[in-house]
Amino acid sequence: MLSIITIIGARPQIIKAAALSRAFAQTGKIKEIIVHTGQHFDENMSGVFFDQMKIPKPEYMLNINGGGHGQMTGRMMIELENLLLNENPDYILVYGDTNTTLAGALVAKKKHIKLIHVEAGLRSFNMQMPEEVNRILTDRISDLLFCPTITAVEHLKQEGFNNFDNEVIWSGDVMQDAAMMFSDIAADFSSVRAQIGTGDFVLTTVHRAENTDHLNRLKAILEALNQLNKSIKVVCPLHPRTKHVIEENDLKIDFTVIDPVGYLDMIELLKGCTFVLTDSGGLQKEAYFFKKPCITLRDETEWTELVEAGVNMLVGADKSAILNAANTCASKPFDFSQEFYGGGKATNLIAQSIISHFEGL
Repeated sequence: MLSIITIIGARPQIIKAAALSRAFAQTGKIKEIIVHTGQHFDENMSGVFFDQMKIPKPEYMLNINGGGHGQMTGRMMIELENLLLNENPDYILVYGDTNTTLAGALVAKKKHIKLIHVEAGLRSFNMQMPEEVNRILTDRISDLLFCPTITAVEHLKQEGFNNFDNEVIWSGDVMQDAAMMFSDIAADFSSVRAQIGTGDFVLTTVHRAENTDHLNRLKAILEALNQLNKSIKVVCPLHPRTKHVIEENDLKIDFTVIDPVGYLDMIELLKGCTFVLTDSGGLQKEAYFFKKPCITLRDETEWTELVEAGVNMLVGADKSAILNAANTCASKPFDFSQEFYGGGKATNLIAQSIISHFEGL
């Protein structure tokens, strides 16, 4: 039986692990140990997901959060190296593009352990984004790279990965697997729709540093949301970072703010909303999974296929552009017929590919 240490720390990684860990267990050939770095430490942002998703609780909880990027990543590496004194996995698996991802990747290679990167090949082409740096470095040292889209595969080809000692595999997106897996049960566990009341609403999230760390951008976004709320209810599960900046600068909010929600609550909000405004990478895709147009509050996106399909509109932090895009979302039909993300088969493909790789060593 092959062994994998899966390293997670942020909400999207926990959701992906919920789906992929189930596929691992179903093979009967994979022993998985889950390590949680603690990068997201709020109960609503992290711990509650393990209960909702019924995935195994982490065998290691590192409780590392706060501090700068370098400090956080370094502390994670120290603790991950320490726990490897007790474990000898065949693979280390990391998801996405967080500090947790990079810390796990670097420790794997320093310890000469095969590295799996799920959600490889994504590019925003903005090196000011910490996530872009994390994903590029992780991709370069990975042994198995599972790409959620054909575009991601092409990015790696253009960067010369055909010349490196690795395997690049188009797998589809495990987030679609998770969305399909939990959509049917979400209403049984969620009361968020009752919390926000009846009627049409728009779902919005704002948390990226490129918006929260630049006050003019955040002010423009909030002014647009305040204006939009006059014509349709705007509902925002407010990220702790964003809440802190708003309170610190006494910024005006004239829309509905709720506490951060669990994944099943978010599914219910997605199912019920008219459209989505977000700077989240994952929520852009999830909007597509549930056939909702999306307005992206960033200057670029990794999910270029959604922009090309016309269901995702990049508006940055421009108030007029946000409001114009919102008017478009409210007034025209959208085509969600194209299948970009594997149709919910990614987790089984990843599990079988890892087994085949291991058996071929």
